[in-house]
Amino acid sequence: MTETELRQKVITTAKKYVGCKESDGSHRRFVDAYNAFRPLPRNHRMTYTAAWCATFVSAIAIECGLTDIIPVECGCAYMIALYKKLGRWQEDEHYTPKPGDVIFYDWQDGANFAATDNKGSPDHVGIVTAASCGVISVIEGNKDDAVAYRTVTVNGRYIRGFGLPDYGSKATADIPQKPASGGSGSAKKKCPYAEPGRNLRYGAKGNGVKWVQWHLNQTGEKLSVDGAFGVLTKAAVLRFQKKHGLAVDGIVGPKTRAVMRKAVM
Repeated sequence: MTETELRQKVITTAKKYVGCKESDGSHRRFVDAYNAFRPLPRNHRMTYTAAWCATFVSAIAIECGLTDIIPVECGCAYMIALYKKLGRWQEDEHYTPKPGDVIFYDWQDGANFAATDNKGSPDHVGIVTAASCGVISVIEGNKDDAVAYRTVTVNGRYIRGFGLPDYGSKATADIPQKPASGGSGSAKKKCPYAEPGRNLRYGAKGNGVKWVQWHLNQTGEKLSVDGAFGVLTKAAVLRFQKKHGLAVDGIVGPKTRAVMRKAVM
């Protein structure tokens, strides 16, 4: 499956449970799936009366067979810790998530939320189904005691941060194939984007960033070539710089670009 198909698999699986609720006991399937998982996180069994938002996300991960990239946990704070351990945590509430990303909330977020970074204790979690024009659509377990939808705005109040499952690491169908070799060797790969003429760093956007992402992917990374220099692109740049003996600063300047060009020749 491609990365896009894997993301959609998670969303489709979650959507089929919309309407499951505590009042008729249909939410118990998520608790049962969680309690049957081994090893059981922290050896802590869920009860049918406990808050089950993280349990719902975990149950979807279990059903989809993606527990290595979507950490299984029944507690939001513990789940965030696991994303951080994987290097897949996004603290920036300005981030526009992708379908299949995991969004966390803190209901005690202050009135000055737009200008501050929410560092509070997480209270709730859901799965992003779409994000467009600054609006994020989410499907959640334990929303008013049921599986239901919510919409929030990018950098909106109560957003704590995002877990970013590494779907690209599980993708198979969209792995680029090597060009066929002729008598004198393989054809040189050509980047479809223009090389940037300025230094690029975290927060940059545009085709120059796509050039960077394309070149990093040729070296084994699996970034979305979306033109946004976010946390994943920065992490990939840092790995590339460390591997090639460059200054490990996360800034793509002339020296880093030169090594990137040589790496795909």
